[in-house]
Amino acid sequence: MTYSDAIIKRLTELCNERNITINKLATLSGITQSTVENLIKGKTKNPKLKTLHKLAVGLNMTVSNLLDFPEMNETAFDDE
Repeated sequence: MTYSDAIIKRLTELCNERNITINKLATLSGITQSTVENLIKGKTKNPKLKTLHKLAVGLNMTVSNLLDFPEMNETAFDDE
């Protein structure tokens, strides 16, 4: 699993849990839909901390909460 795959999985799961679309996540986060779509499609491999912060705020959580999940904590990522 790559870092990008882990982030995609996490965001997808959080959206599913909250019954929101990727488009709604973009709106809640104040990020363009294309930015979020590029992240979800794997076009953006290493999102900026600022982007992760906006996504976390849009999901009503901290960046720490956003990044605290098994795939992120238990995986040794290879350079992409």
